[in-house]
Amino acid sequence: MAAVAAHYRDFLRLGAYPLAISTDSVYSHKVFAEVSPSAATVQYPLLSDRSGAIGRSYGVWDPKTGAFYRSTFIIDPLGRVRYYSVYPREVGRSVEEILRTLAGIQYGELTGEGAPAGWQPGMPGLKRDFSKAGTI
Repeated sequence: MAAVAAHYRDFLRLGAYPLAISTDSVYSHKVFAEVSPSAATVQYPLLSDRSGAIGRSYGVWDPKTGAFYRSTFIIDPLGRVRYYSVYPREVGRSVEEILRTLAGIQYGELTGEGAPAGWQPGMPGLKRDFSKAGTI
């Protein structure tokens, strides 16, 4: 969460509003907010889903642990999931890649072009030309 919190303004600049959801209770969240130095940097909602209903709805519920798999979703204003990633427990998420993906989605909507691998905001995109599909 702290990594997302460090980039909170970057998300807002892109018109995105992060939130975190966990199976921890609101009481755990309260203790976290009171004792963790990193909690002071979290400026977005931290939701409690004790029943796991949200995690089940998004397919990230781990019945063995009774918790969510660490995952990220980008949901557009129409409620469509535009991107998701489920991370292995051993691997942390890359907030920079999430921001790049969000910017790429927005770039594509604005220009009709694709954001190729390694694309960064400000770089040109790829024109979609399906007439060349299947030709090498």
